Amino acid sequence: MKVAGTHYRTIWEAGETVAIIDQRRLPHDFTVVALASLHDAAVAIRDMWVRGAPLIGATAAHGVALHMARDPSDAGLEEACAVLRATRPTAVNLMWALDDMRAYLAPLAPGDRRDAARARARALCDEDVAINRAIGDHGLGLLREIAARKGRVNVLTHCNAGWLATVDWGTATAPIYRAAEEGLDIHVWVDETRPRNQGAHLTAWELAGAGIPHTLVVDNAGGHLMQRGQVDIVITGTDRTTATGDVCNKIGTYLKALAAHENGVPFHVALPSPTIDWTLRDGLREIEIEERGAEEVTHLDGLGPDGPTRIRIAPEATPAANPAFDVTPARLVTGLITERGLCPATEAGLAALFPDRVRAA
Repeated sequence: MKVAGTHYRTIWEAGETVAIIDQRRLPHDFTVVALASLHDAAVAIRDMWVRGAPLIGATAAHGVALHMARDPSDAGLEEACAVLRATRPTAVNLMWALDDMRAYLAPLAPGDRRDAARARARALCDEDVAINRAIGDHGLGLLREIAARKGRVNVLTHCNAGWLATVDWGTATAPIYRAAEEGLDIHVWVDETRPRNQGAHLTAWELAGAGIPHTLVVDNAGGHLMQRGQVDIVITGTDRTTATGDVCNKIGTYLKALAAHENGVPFHVALPSPTIDWTLRDGLREIEIEERGAEEVTHLDGLGPDGPTRIRIAPEATPAANPAFDVTPARLVTGLITERGLCPATEAGLAALFPDRVRAA
């Protein structure tokens, strides 16, 4: 996508380093940061300089490549995968990318791994772009159908599943960007997405830059908007989806699905296939939910008169819990939008689109 008229991916090679957009500083400051080592890549993932399941996976792949330039031995490969695997537990793309890099590099002689690792990381990034563009093409049909009936299409999103969460295009936003390209009259309700406000900080920034009409709302407004007929479709992303269609995504997604179900609003999940965990069948029982630091709940980041600032919003003596994700049962999901087409959120639906992945699992 473009920033001030210049096309950017969210991660790219820059000489011997890897460049990323520091998402902690958005929307007030667009800053590019260079990652020069395995440690840099791990910090970027853990501390959410980058975030979003596909981009986490891409950053992990490049993190392995950076370490292969320093220590291409078998021990170095295992160290890179172990360090990166420990950064964040929920998004399956992280593990998928590391498993792919290990399987690709392990048979090679150490002297061949440096260039091979860079090439493989680059290929995984290109694959992510193609996947997300295809999700946009398939999801576009849903928005076209609504536009044919109603004219303006009102989409509700949650968190940031835009190009900032991927290498390019985004998952939930890909159909929106494709609809805008086609000239559909589209408007997006943007959830703020507490506690890190990825909707307010990132999705709103993306849509404003793309010139797409949008309105920022508090997280708890979604049900009200649906009751009043102001939402035509909900599209979210996903960090991990089971083989049976349970969807793990940013905390609050489950509540949107409940409200959509109650009000007869279609609830779709944009699902790149690397986020499917074919080994899991019960999302509620089998997916580890990341618990992040309490300060994300007790404090807010914003722009003050002297620049970016952080303020406390809760009493010092008040503890806070911060589960980062929740699980939406498949029965509440109207359908999945994948790079291979649309399907119901069922084991049979996923298996029909990805028979090769089922056999491999």
